[in-house]
Amino acid sequence: MKPTLFILAAGMGSRYGGLKQLDGLGPNGETIMDYSVYDAIRAGFGKVVFVIRKDFEADFREKVLSKYEGVVPTEVVFQAIDTLPEGYTCPADRSKPWGTNHAVLMGRDAIKEPFAVINADDFYGRDAFRVIAEDLMRPRDRKGDYSMVGFRVGNTMTENGSVSRGVCSTENGLLTSVVERTAISYDKDHRIVFTDENGAEQTLDEKTPVSMNLWGFTPDYFDYSDREFRKFLDHDINTPKSEFFIPLCIDTLINSGEATVRVLDTDSRWFGVTYTADRPGVVEKFAELHREGEYPSPLFGK
Repeated sequence: MKPTLFILAAGMGSRYGGLKQLDGLGPNGETIMDYSVYDAIRAGFGKVVFVIRKDFEADFREKVLSKYEGVVPTEVVFQAIDTLPEGYTCPADRSKPWGTNHAVLMGRDAIKEPFAVINADDFYGRDAFRVIAEDLMRPRDRKGDYSMVGFRVGNTMTENGSVSRGVCSTENGLLTSVVERTAISYDKDHRIVFTDENGAEQTLDEKTPVSMNLWGFTPDYFDYSDREFRKFLDHDINTPKSEFFIPLCIDTLINSGEATVRVLDTDSRWFGVTYTADRPGVVEKFAELHREGEYPSPLFGK
């Protein structure tokens, strides 16, 4: 069974501004998502599901989905803040979405096979899709047998400011924890540093694995997510900025022994438009990849 690619495209790029998911960065107007879809098809994925906000459905279908007609089956699901489990009501003053794992839950009716979850606005690279596809297609004999691609932090940095990354700890190739570090940057000596919860500066080795939200799940993850989301709402439904993130759910399942997560290494170099100043460099990187023959022009022959 071919795995499905599940793309989280419901967010707004607050730091960059606008709907960066629809920004044409490739030499023929390709979006970052287009490259992810191309790489996923090349790696063996058989379907693509997008989670978006209902209010930009028309734009999305016209500017994005039309490219994939005749290329790969696609489906769209919607994330809305009032889409909650039965018995829960969204607070009237809530404006913030419920987070990445709430977005994952929106795919429950559309996805019945192993699937990878990615962000819409991150370029992951050919090798990252190869390693996650291979893992998703291996046999499994139990629930909770998941994976993630652990990017080397040195391959995920920007020169234009700090980045947030889920810094991973592993044991025997399995994830033991993901700690979100919100301000990882280069110092004056070009070392990779962050400030920990005690205010102390810490250095990261450039090969430290970090999560870029490229996860491999089987459909049982929806059941676990639904259960954990209810627990989250019981505790945080009235906290305006609380969010139900994928690492939060994963951490709970690892600690309870219900899940294991293989950390898959890749030499892919991540890039994305975190800041407006990143855009020209990303445009040039895509142009270079096309010149080198890594991608055809135009990407889908249209």
